[in-house]
Amino acid sequence: MRAAVFPETGPASVLRLVDRDLPLAAAGEVRVRIVLSAVNPTDTGTRAGRGVPDGVAPPRVPNQDGAGVVDALGEGVSALEPGDRVWVWDAGYGRANGTAQEYVVLPRHQVVRMNDDVPFEVGADLGIPALTAHRCLTLAADGPARLAPGALDGRTVLVAGGAGAVGNAAIQLAKWAGATVLTTVSSKEKAALALAAGADAVIDYREEDVAARVRELSPGGPHVIVEVNTANLDLDLDVIAPGGNIAIYVGGKVSVPSFKAMLKNVSLDFVLTYTTTPEQKANAVAAVAEAANAGAFRVGEEAGLPIIRFPLDRVAEAHEAVENHAVGKVVIEVTAP
Repeated sequence: MRAAVFPETGPASVLRLVDRDLPLAAAGEVRVRIVLSAVNPTDTGTRAGRGVPDGVAPPRVPNQDGAGVVDALGEGVSALEPGDRVWVWDAGYGRANGTAQEYVVLPRHQVVRMNDDVPFEVGADLGIPALTAHRCLTLAADGPARLAPGALDGRTVLVAGGAGAVGNAAIQLAKWAGATVLTTVSSKEKAALALAAGADAVIDYREEDVAARVRELSPGGPHVIVEVNTANLDLDLDVIAPGGNIAIYVGGKVSVPSFKAMLKNVSLDFVLTYTTTPEQKANAVAAVAEAANAGAFRVGEEAGLPIIRFPLDRVAEAHEAVENHAVGKVVIEVTAP
């Protein structure tokens, strides 16, 4: 089989296409033929040597997320059959083999069946972005542990960066769960994408007074803010509802105007999907799978997340596209559907 490998950390140019033996599925494992491998910023960070530490040294096959078809089952695996369409999560976390290869072997719980009418493009986007978004939307002490239709009824969510992959997932999942969703973007083009994702209102932070607009749209303030930029914390604390939660899923140093947070009894919560508890991860996987199978999770420009495609032999260009902040979801076409 063909596999993309980085023999050492460094720029995208270190990636190489190599031939490897077909891996075997041991007891409790599933071999998946990967149709689409998704590229996330965490994947380019790991390849560059600045990703989340997981104790695995190169050579490595990059990319955590992907979608494909069950190819073989190890002993004891149930509720899956060869030919089933599936999506996978955290494929390359703590392991040397991610999804940028024709076949990958994973523990059964990391392989999730999807309905036959769910596009592979959707499946490839259900790992890092959607699982991160689910945790951001469920970390409030008085909120649901698992999203479902109606779980966020009566709540308002503010999503910073609604045209990004996590922002798009947060909008779609929050709407599926019944929330009113506001989002911020940096251009008219991104506003169109956020609206396509289903946001109730979009605020262009380069053209509008965000705080005034949020107060106009939500006088009581959003209950949850899904935050992609810690520089927004001062603004977030101005507009959030008393007792609200700010979910931060980006790295960097944080300076907190603590008195503002104290006055409203606000919680700042930090989210990394890799290290959530087994229960939190299981809830996220189950809810995201349910939403996808119900048709509530969509991708493509008409759903606010353009798909940017590369063949496997251009894996380095795919990584560079993510590093250059491509607007949309970068996927690698590994095998034919």
